[in-house]
Amino acid sequence: MSSHNDNTSPESSTAQAARLLWQAAQPDRRTVLWGLAWLILAAGLDAAGPVLGKYFIDRYLLPRDPMLSTMAALLIGVFITGSLASLLRYWQLTRLAGVAMRSVLRIREQVYGHVLRLPMSFFDQAITGQLVSRVTNDTESVKQLYVQVLFVMLDAMVMLGIMLVTMALLDVRLMLISAVMVPAVVAVVVGYGRLSGPAVARTRELRSQLNAQTAESIGGMVALQATGATARYGERYAEVNQAHYDSRLIEVRANAWLLRPALDLIHVLVLAVVIAAWGAQSEGLALDALQVGLLYAFVGSLGRVTEPLIQLTMQFSQLQQATVSAARVHTLLTQAQAERPHSTGQVTAGAVSLRELDFAYQAEQPILKKVTLDIAPGEFIGIVGPTGSGKSTLLSLLLRYYPLQDPAQLCVDGQPLGWLDEDAFRQAVGLVPQEPFLMAGSVRDNIAMGRPLSQEALELAATQAGASGFIARLSEGYDTVLGEGGARLAVGEKQLIAIARALAGQPKILLLDEATSHIDTATEQVVQQALQALRGKMTLIAVAHRLSTIREADRILVLQQGRVVECGPHAALMQITDGVYRRLVELQQLHEDELGDSPEGQAPPA
Repeated sequence: MSSHNDNTSPESSTAQAARLLWQAAQPDRRTVLWGLAWLILAAGLDAAGPVLGKYFIDRYLLPRDPMLSTMAALLIGVFITGSLASLLRYWQLTRLAGVAMRSVLRIREQVYGHVLRLPMSFFDQAITGQLVSRVTNDTESVKQLYVQVLFVMLDAMVMLGIMLVTMALLDVRLMLISAVMVPAVVAVVVGYGRLSGPAVARTRELRSQLNAQTAESIGGMVALQATGATARYGERYAEVNQAHYDSRLIEVRANAWLLRPALDLIHVLVLAVVIAAWGAQSEGLALDALQVGLLYAFVGSLGRVTEPLIQLTMQFSQLQQATVSAARVHTLLTQAQAERPHSTGQVTAGAVSLRELDFAYQAEQPILKKVTLDIAPGEFIGIVGPTGSGKSTLLSLLLRYYPLQDPAQLCVDGQPLGWLDEDAFRQAVGLVPQEPFLMAGSVRDNIAMGRPLSQEALELAATQAGASGFIARLSEGYDTVLGEGGARLAVGEKQLIAIARALAGQPKILLLDEATSHIDTATEQVVQQALQALRGKMTLIAVAHRLSTIREADRILVLQQGRVVECGPHAALMQITDGVYRRLVELQQLHEDELGDSPEGQAPPA
């Protein structure tokens, strides 16, 4: 993913994380509010323990007034309040953990659905491994953030507030001394955040880079081994891995210095000051009137104040990492989605009109310049040209992958392309890509792609694509599992499956993006026969580098440097002296003749 998505300040990360948490938890807000109420009750029961202990000491222990029944009742009360507080906390932990799981479920589905609706311009810059890390690792880290915020931090803050109120009721002066812990801990947390914050963000970014490099290397293992690049890529991976280790080490050192040791020191110092203040306050009084119970209550309450502060700070490291992850997920969710028009516009016949079409990915580098063409319904149009002439860009515009500044420059059936209803448009336009995408499912799954197609529709599409023959020879026919990327099929067979997939939706317009560039001559003939059979039934627009594929097209559009330089049927274009198309055909024929004289004697895959 482009770097701009990851450079967020700690302040913006916190705000983005909070916004994400709040939005995802909205359906469960009543559960959260009830959880807060029950946690307040649990904290109150916890605070009752030291108060009952003080009463026990002051009223019965020091005066040596052994009223066994009352003393037993007090001790049982302490046990019951502590047990109820623990049970309430356990109950709320499970309920709030459920809120966290459901919220993360919503976030993950939202992120995945959002990624599916992002424009192609986003994926032009995205790195697959980092994008996968957002959808999986970062959303999982958000679950930890929910657990920390909804239970640990919420419980700690409620307990802190209740205990400070209880201590104030016992002795305001000693409570103010104990309350010094709060700003001291805040100072520790702020110092920790300043020291480790950049390291945490860098660690997450480096982890994404490791994921991206791993996915890239595995996907390109054939090329790596063939070019002897495995050692170089191993060194590159080791450099990123070492940087990740160094960044993580900064976090660990910050944890070691600023979290538990600093908190323990603060606790000991405050405890010493409380005892000293109690002693000074009680100086000169008789031992039985020294309010030993007050000291017991304060020491017990101080422990209950310290524990939530320790919980808050000890979880801060994970909280910080999860906050960075949540901010990255939020940044991904703020990426503008591709426009999905919902209108009454339909593709009825398949006529395509281009009127002085201009397009540029970057304003200063135009790709298409004043392209004008009218395509009648059912016409077969071939598009050829040198590399970089704009062929695939034109196809991408026909697929509505990129928006046009002037929608009227590209129309289908007399309607601007951008005004057509999204679902109707996708159903009416089929695509056969240069690199066929096959899932690890069955032949049926790869042709249907989730559409509710009948067996007859699948078989018709396979027959039209010329794929029914080899599918029938597979062990389980249409139910044969193809393996990841269609590993059980040859390249040509994968392409025939892709053609069958495009035809299964019965499109009005079929686009082919160099669909024959990687297949053998025999499979190319099957594709040519399929195209001939489809002529007149749907509009065919084929970008081809292997020119024999579009030789029989009604018209061939020749692009050069983004402009239409020639247009006409094959025979007419071959009559143009020094024509671009004629030169391309002659060069390709010469190349095929040279290969024909070689021992391999195979046609080139362009």
